Amino acid sequence: MPLIPEEPQIHESAQGPRATPASGRTAPTPRPVPGPRPAAPPRPGRPGPARPMPPAQRTPRDTAVKPGPSAPAASGPSAASVPQIQLIPASAEGALDAAEEAVDLLLDSGRAPGDVLVITTGDPHPWATHELSFGEAAYWAQHDAGDDVFYADASALTRAASRPVVVVAINGGSEETSVAALPTALARAGTLLIVCGDPQRINSMLGASV
Repeated sequence: MPLIPEEPQIHESAQGPRATPASGRTAPTPRPVPGPRPAAPPRPGRPGPARPMPPAQRTPRDTAVKPGPSAPAASGPSAASVPQIQLIPASAEGALDAAEEAVDLLLDSGRAPGDVLVITTGDPHPWATHELSFGEAAYWAQHDAGDDVFYADASALTRAASRPVVVVAINGGSEETSVAALPTALARAGTLLIVCGDPQRINSMLGASV
């Protein structure tokens, strides 16, 4: 069902600060590569070599997140199991930045890092590129450990396990890839699916995937 994009916000029972549109926002500090490995180089345009602290050291904020637009809940006995869908408007170039800010807000509001899966439809996240340089076995071992945010390409969704929150960055890639990724990402999301990208394109893809 098409979503009406409004001011980007994140639905969470553990409340945190409200998300803001990708355009005109201040870029967050890059996230550190978990574990003892050296940090991946920061993406161009992002300040500093790495995020300042591991997620485990984050202190949840007390600010509340106001409810934002979501897909209508399904009726019937299974309605409670249908995750909410949150749309964050962003260009293809800004979708990954918007996804990272959404992750920051989720963690700051008290979400455990292992609750969050981030999917990209275009270029992979720098963290994923860095970790895959050590081999797929080590990369997927971190996924299976489930103790940190995990970044994966849309093509890996069939292998990725369900997590309470799935964030999808529509940062390029073919229309076919994105259309296929959305329903799979929704199936992987336990309580919340956040989609960052062009609202008209996302609405069109959601309609095509139903």
